[in-house]
Amino acid sequence: MTVSTFRALHRGRAAGNPLVLPGPWDAGSARVLADAGFPALATPSAGIAASLGYDDGSTPADEMFAAVARIVRAVDVPVSADLEGGYGLAPGELVGRLLETGAVGCNLEDSQGHSTLKDPRRHADWLAEVRAEAGDALFVNARVDTFLVGTGDPADAVARARLYLAAGADCVYPLLAPPEVLPALREGIEGPINMAARPDRESVAELARLGATRITFGPGMQRWAMGAIGDLAAGLHD
Repeated sequence: MTVSTFRALHRGRAAGNPLVLPGPWDAGSARVLADAGFPALATPSAGIAASLGYDDGSTPADEMFAAVARIVRAVDVPVSADLEGGYGLAPGELVGRLLETGAVGCNLEDSQGHSTLKDPRRHADWLAEVRAEAGDALFVNARVDTFLVGTGDPADAVARARLYLAAGADCVYPLLAPPEVLPALREGIEGPINMAARPDRESVAELARLGATRITFGPGMQRWAMGAIGDLAAGLHD
């Protein structure tokens, strides 16, 4: 599947009808989600890390790209990949390695080690370099981490989002933004907004009602699956 197919899924969406992108953590989960009829998928870095035995943020770049490639090969729908902070790679190498996996998009976060926000203008400059290297070949989802490690001020999130969209990002992702601030974000950001939902219909419906353009789940589905396996194991043990 091409990036144009993926990009088109974000356009012209009616209010209350966001693009819902489940998060596979391996080839098997990707096949299940694609077979369920979802038009595209978005990998969670934390979910992949857990499946490979790493803590979130500790997956070596080689293993992350290999995992993404296996997921892409397993399905016939577009796949976007969470590449965390870019693994310290230069924009050209980052783009080249991602394109080799067959993925059509990526998440790129604006915090370091999930503890410190990057300077927004420097990060915007880096995103512009990524865009220049990728051209139209990748859909870039710029994560905004002010609700994760910053002040939680919606105005700060809006300011960062505007910089990243101006730098060439296709979409912005205010991670952990409370649903109640979404209308304020929607008013201040002229571009697609990705919101994270819990893996249940009620959470998705609420974010749809409040104006999310697209919805992802982070590692929520992988953690739900592991919880279900834990319940099964406990029952078998008993």
